[in-house]
Amino acid sequence: MRFINVSFIKSASKKAEFILDDLSQVAIVGRSNVGKSSLINMLTNNSKMAKTSSTPGRTRLVNYFNVNNQFYLVDLPGYGYAKASKGMTSAWDSVMNDYFVDNERLKVVLLLLDSRHKPTDLDRQMVDYLAGLEIPVLLVLTKIDKISRSELNLNISSISKDLRFSRERIVSTSVLKKLGAVELTKALEEFINV
Repeated sequence: MRFINVSFIKSASKKAEFILDDLSQVAIVGRSNVGKSSLINMLTNNSKMAKTSSTPGRTRLVNYFNVNNQFYLVDLPGYGYAKASKGMTSAWDSVMNDYFVDNERLKVVLLLLDSRHKPTDLDRQMVDYLAGLEIPVLLVLTKIDKISRSELNLNISSISKDLRFSRERIVSTSVLKKLGAVELTKALEEFINV
C-alpha cells in the first residue's frame, strides 16, 4: 500500500462533527510533541500535509485525511501536555472517548512513542484503555535517528516488556532519515482492506 492520493478533509471538535461514512479509519495518537504530524507528512510524502510545531499541544482537533479514497488517517490531539488547563484536559478526554467508543470504522490505532524514552503512565493508560475497548494497536517508535541501533534494540525490549506488547506490533521510524514508512504501511495492510 502507498499513500498516493491524500487530502485533508476536515477538523472536528465534537462528536456531531465526526465523519461517519463507510470508509475505514486509522487513528494516530500519542503524547504531545512525539511527532504525529511529522509522521503523517512522511507517510504522505508531503511536508505540508499536517501542520507541525515545536510547541507541544498544538493539535487540539480530530483531523481527517482521506488516503487513496480507501480509508481515513485520523490525527487525534496529543495527550500529556503539561501546560494544558484542567478544562482543556477534560474536553480532550471527552472528545477522545467519544471518538474511540463504539467506533466500528476504526480498524487500528497507531500509538506513537518517542524511542528514546520509557513509556509514561499516560502511555500505559492509553494502551490499557484501547485494550479494554478491544481496539488493535500498532506501537510506532519515533525519532530512532537520535539513538544508536543497540540503544534502540534495548529500548524495544524494554517497551515491549513494560507495555506487555508483542515486538511484532512495534514499528520503528525516523522522519529525518525517512525510515519505517514501508514497514508501517505494510503493517497497516493487515487491518485495512486495500
